[in-house]
Amino acid sequence: MSWGSELWDQFDNLEKHTQWGIEFVEKYTKFVKERSEIETSYAKQIRNLSKKYQPKKNSREEEESKYTFCRAFLTSLNELNDYAGQHEVIAENLTSQIISELSRYMQELKAERKSHFHDGRKAQQHIESSWKQLESCKRRFERDCKEADRAQQYFEKMDADINVTKADVEKARQQAQMRHQMAADSKSDYSSYLQKFNQEQNDHYYTIIPNIFQKLQDMEEKRIERIGVCMKTFADVDRQVLPIVGKCLDEMTKAAESIEPKTDSKQVVESYKSGFEPPGDVEFEDYGQPMKRTASDTSLSNPREGKEKPTGKTKGKLWPFIKNKNKGSGPEDFSHLPPEQRRKKLQGKLDELNKDIQKEMDQRDALTKMKDVYVKNPQMGDPASVDPRLLEIGQNIEKLQFEVQKFEGWLAEVEERMPSKSDTHRRSGIYETQNNTTVSNNCAQDRESPDGSYTEEQNSETQVKANTHPIPTSSTPEFDDEFDDEETLPTIGTCKALYPFEGHNEGTISVAEGELLYVIEEDKGDGWTRVRRNEDEEGYVPTSYVEVFLETNAKGAMTYI
Repeated sequence: MSWGSELWDQFDNLEKHTQWGIEFVEKYTKFVKERSEIETSYAKQIRNLSKKYQPKKNSREEEESKYTFCRAFLTSLNELNDYAGQHEVIAENLTSQIISELSRYMQELKAERKSHFHDGRKAQQHIESSWKQLESCKRRFERDCKEADRAQQYFEKMDADINVTKADVEKARQQAQMRHQMAADSKSDYSSYLQKFNQEQNDHYYTIIPNIFQKLQDMEEKRIERIGVCMKTFADVDRQVLPIVGKCLDEMTKAAESIEPKTDSKQVVESYKSGFEPPGDVEFEDYGQPMKRTASDTSLSNPREGKEKPTGKTKGKLWPFIKNKNKGSGPEDFSHLPPEQRRKKLQGKLDELNKDIQKEMDQRDALTKMKDVYVKNPQMGDPASVDPRLLEIGQNIEKLQFEVQKFEGWLAEVEERMPSKSDTHRRSGIYETQNNTTVSNNCAQDRESPDGSYTEEQNSETQVKANTHPIPTSSTPEFDDEFDDEETLPTIGTCKALYPFEGHNEGTISVAEGELLYVIEEDKGDGWTRVRRNEDEEGYVPTSYVEVFLETNAKGAMTYI
């Protein structure tokens, strides 16, 4: 069906309909634009979410990367970031393929519609003007006919009247003839213009208007077709990213399937295994026969101490499960760590140093080749210009090799001290009672610090020598392992610091090399000796860091193997 033939009289309705079509294009463009903004916002939120839960750049990240579920989560976050990128692609394609195209097409559509309706209005105004002119000709013809009839009647009346002169009759006859002539001319004009108007009206309703309406119909059909294409593109934009989105989801599924609970459980052991063995049985101490008691892992008795310890608030010795309040990175040799963890840290440090050495050696080889080229081809460069860099690299390699030797020594020391799997008793004590003799304190096992941290002993052995000048003390012996906060323990000897000790951990005390201190509690097999500097300062120091001189009247000394 053609609008020109079927809707020839619906100019106003077609104008309203085409205007509504343009408004629909604007509405659909706005819809796609809002969808694009939603996709952009969604992609931004997904990216922020992925970034928020990415591992932080610290040592904790290195620990987390060892677990399969953490690696799977990281993979999911990375894939989620790629997934967000696909939504950004959707937004970009919607903007470039639909929004921009429709905006440009809408301007063209408005201009075309305006042109067609301008032609239609012009044709409408022309036919209306012709109709008015035809009506004017018709009224003039009607008027002239009436005037001619009146003039004829007047002439006839004058001609019949015998009292009228002949001149008056002739004048009336001429007037009637003139009016008849004017009526004939008006009739001729009216007839001629009527034919012309009918021709114009026929052209208007069968040619001009149908052509204009046909153009409007073509324009409207193109608009509808363009909307259909945009709707198809709207779906295709989503469909184009589905393969990549599916791949992202497949990678997430694959990451989830890669989680291995048993492997993660094993990693927990690898991360936190200390290398220590559980403590052995506690020996029975017979307090019923104090005079026959041999040396045990309690404090040495003092025969002159006569005051009983009051009961009440006491402070027990610090055991391995107390948290370490030292937040520092620890010593360079990782001696604050348990044996197994220390071995892993040292091995990791050695691997890093070897990589650095290899890198420096590669640079040295490259510079050496460059120098050889300069020697053979002096025009390419001065061979001497490479020497400072080669010297610097050589010094760096020497420093790194020295570091490797140092860490290899520490690693060998740890591996020598770590027990075999067949050892059922990690620690065993040999207690010897003696008077005025040299006691050798040789620690062959790893030590626990009072706050649970680990301390490696020096390779040297510390001799515990009897002091020939005893310090007067009380005579009452002590057997309790705990002490009251307000109670001042008696001194059982003196000691000299062989090495400096920082004493960062809770319950320890810092000492300087060569410093003399009072011993108030001997080593009980855990590698720590309790000392006092003055009335207000006391704490534990590694037994291997001091040389102990017990009193001559001490019950005995203890050697811990």
